[in-house]
Amino acid sequence: MGFLAVFLLWLLSLSRAKALSNIGVNYGQLGNNLPSPYLSIELLTKMKAGYVKIYDANPDILNLLSTRKLKVSIMVPNNQVSDIATNPSAAEEWVRNNVLPYLPRTKIRHILVGNEVLSSNSEEGRQTWYYLVPAMQMIKRSLKALNISSIKVGTPMAMDVLESTFPPSRGRFRYDIRDNVIMPMLNFLNRTNSFFFIDVYPYFPWSQSPYNISLDFALFRGGIRIRDPGSSLFYTNLLDQMLDSLIYAMSKLGFSNIPIAISETGWPNSGDINEPGANIFNAATYNRNLIRRMTRNPPLGTPARPGVRIPTYIFSLFDENQKPGPGTERHWGLLHPDGTPVYEIDLTGKSAADFGPLPAPENNLPYRGKVWCVAVKGANEMQLENALTYACNQSNVSCDALAPGRECYEPVSIADHASYVFSLYWSKFRSHGATCYFNGLAQQTISNPSRGSCKFPSVTL
Repeated sequence: MGFLAVFLLWLLSLSRAKALSNIGVNYGQLGNNLPSPYLSIELLTKMKAGYVKIYDANPDILNLLSTRKLKVSIMVPNNQVSDIATNPSAAEEWVRNNVLPYLPRTKIRHILVGNEVLSSNSEEGRQTWYYLVPAMQMIKRSLKALNISSIKVGTPMAMDVLESTFPPSRGRFRYDIRDNVIMPMLNFLNRTNSFFFIDVYPYFPWSQSPYNISLDFALFRGGIRIRDPGSSLFYTNLLDQMLDSLIYAMSKLGFSNIPIAISETGWPNSGDINEPGANIFNAATYNRNLIRRMTRNPPLGTPARPGVRIPTYIFSLFDENQKPGPGTERHWGLLHPDGTPVYEIDLTGKSAADFGPLPAPENNLPYRGKVWCVAVKGANEMQLENALTYACNQSNVSCDALAPGRECYEPVSIADHASYVFSLYWSKFRSHGATCYFNGLAQQTISNPSRGSCKFPSVTL
């Protein structure tokens, strides 16, 4: 037997010797350097996760989970929601193909229809809003027709379904979705005794207002009590405020008892220069305190619902290097892609005293100054050349400075030329939503890469 096989058997025996946590983990796969599903499931098992949520119904993963005690949530992709909503045979086929072959060995407990569907504001996305609840109903009917009663149906929402969240007692749903989507959804969840799944990230409201919201309040570090004048309840952390705003919003529509589950939460371990608080120290602090809170027995609940256990999934298992957008999007992982921990964590909430020291945080306040966008060291030269060509072909982007004899021609290097073009492109289009990413080929820097008469354009934060 090879070393890897022996190692994995040791991991498995270690993990099965202790009880599983009631904390779940989101297992995303948007990376080109991630371990195989087999190794990933072994790592989840070693971590003693109690639940896992995947963003599809991957057959390899579902087969691997058939030998584990992990309870599983699977997902209907957004692009299939409208077809399932309008076609009963499509719904039944989806259940037959993605659920039936794995039961009962794989412990599928939830089917989540779409992911943050109501956050999409494109024309196509808005059309999908109105198919969401019919699709949930179709999946539920298909389960019933196949005599499957052990699986609940839900859909993860982002906090942007609320138009007001502070103070929590003023929580209310957006007017554009309240009557046509939210009311039918709450009726469905109430009737089927299902969870309202919510993606709730205290990092985002804190990072958008770091001078007005205490970092300690966002990280569960105590010492702060904020009174809600509408309810007279006191809050000691931002997560409880956000959850209770949802609870109050549901109550105002006549649904005060629908249980909530946290489908995603976490804190980024790194990010771009202009993303404050994204570091290992804060990520470890948030997730460790979150786990201790959510594994308390008896459960704490929230001020509006004390003593109620809230199923919680941490985002995410790995850093995922192919997620687009700001740098934090690629740095929510509990593990590096090689399987080593980004920081020590115990999903059971029992080993906090054993954790070693963490690196001190460096960027808890927003950076103010000039930033450039440059090529990542060691990036593939062919990919850099393709990205450079793409950027230079866009309107309002002139790469004349790179021509032979011009000020930025030397040194003649794909990486140097790409860095100039990345900085130029980002400075032109950042106001239109462009990021310093270029499919993972670029990164931000506060070190001015300009040389001699070659002046790199910058962005001022």
